[in-house]
Amino acid sequence: MPRYAMLIDYDGGPFNGWQRQAGGQLTVQGAIEAALSRLEPGPHTIAAAGRTDSGVHATGQVAHCDLVKDWDCFRLASALNAHLRPAPVAVLAVVRVEDDFHARFSAHERRYLFRLVARRAPATHDKGRVWRVHAPLDVDAMRAGAAHLIGKHDFTTFRSTYCQAASPVKTLDEVSIVTVPYPAGVEYRFTLRARSFLHNQVRSIVGTLERVGAGAWAPDQVGLALEAADRTACGPVSPPDGLYMTGVCYPVDPFAGL
Repeated sequence: MPRYAMLIDYDGGPFNGWQRQAGGQLTVQGAIEAALSRLEPGPHTIAAAGRTDSGVHATGQVAHCDLVKDWDCFRLASALNAHLRPAPVAVLAVVRVEDDFHARFSAHERRYLFRLVARRAPATHDKGRVWRVHAPLDVDAMRAGAAHLIGKHDFTTFRSTYCQAASPVKTLDEVSIVTVPYPAGVEYRFTLRARSFLHNQVRSIVGTLERVGAGAWAPDQVGLALEAADRTACGPVSPPDGLYMTGVCYPVDPFAGL
């Protein structure tokens, strides 16, 4: 059976996360599998590079599927998008891949972006797509706090108690923060890179760094919280609204040249 990799973009707001669930709840995986069933009747199971939570968005999610037909990739992407309407999901590209390619297990890096906006007025155009706080944050203090998290650590403090990962030890390759202009305020963009992440790790880190930026935590407290290896030492978990899965890296990029 031919195997296809899909590059996927979606607004996570209406969905109860990526993973298909019992009870007919709306999920991204379920929507794409239903679209595939319209093209090739029967059940379909797709595998993704990451299982985003309810309300989390993606601009660079990757999934793969096995189909019976030898599809032209451009036509397959177009057909999927036609059947996905009006759900806020778009298949940006489809490519044929080797049988041993796996969207999750072949990946060696995942990238996330978190958008945090500081302004007094509510978000309008970006409602549900950013986390809004009222007061500006100290970006230098947040960068100092984030520096404690770079490298290989036990991230028990920064993972959900429901996390099913076998080990809390992960290597965080990047936590960078930049500011960009925003109408009547300022936007803080957090970029995080790692081979893999724990459940709620990114949101836990951003929520804690926001407390540093607001002056409620000293930057060194982030390091102390990390060393505690205790979930209760974590700051508040940020809402999902501002979180985007932006990319997945593989030893050979299946979408190179598109």
